Amino acid sequence: MAPSTVRTSALISVLAAVAVYALMLVGYRQGWGWLATADAAALDPSYDIGIKHPAWVSFWDRVSTVFAPPVFRVLAMVAAVVAVWRRRLRVALFLLVAVEPGGMLTQAAKDAVDRPRPVTALAAASSSSFPSGHALGVMVGIGALLVVALPLLRRHARLAALCVGVLVVVAVGVARVALGVHHPSDVLAGWALGWAYLCGWAVLIKPWAGGVDPAPARAGG
Repeated sequence: MAPSTVRTSALISVLAAVAVYALMLVGYRQGWGWLATADAAALDPSYDIGIKHPAWVSFWDRVSTVFAPPVFRVLAMVAAVVAVWRRRLRVALFLLVAVEPGGMLTQAAKDAVDRPRPVTALAAASSSSFPSGHALGVMVGIGALLVVALPLLRRHARLAALCVGVLVVVAVGVARVALGVHHPSDVLAGWALGWAYLCGWAVLIKPWAGGVDPAPARAGG
């Protein structure tokens, strides 16, 4: 795919993500009925299930813990160290600037909106509700790792990695709603903001540029 096509596709996806984020934010601020109804339609049944079946809460709580944003920050740090060791400095820079500051981005967005958590929460959760930090973090974390890993994989392995990545992103979003700690609109906003943020850094740094760095030349002897 030509670089211009990549940039155009990325720009379109960023604009779409920003539009989704803005829609969720304005909908909450303006108290749009259809958005409140959609949020309640997901939260109320999850609450009823969780009250009757504690295993439901335990399962989704484990999903949230295993794929929490700090996990991806650690994985990205390890991958960045490996990239430096392999002289892939562009890749290391991308991982560090895209993934590591994710917590600050989340907190800044939450502070700007300060939406209360749903009253149906089945698990403890600190900070405010909009956007979902888990949704944002998993989108950025999985997305960044896939951007780095996919060019190194064969076609079938690439497809498998994409499928697993999408499954994890969706599972984390579902977990936050199932636990009642986020409205669905919080999750959509987190995914959207995370995607826009990730694409911005990817287009700016271009971690895929240059391919795999060549091995250092050996001195003759």
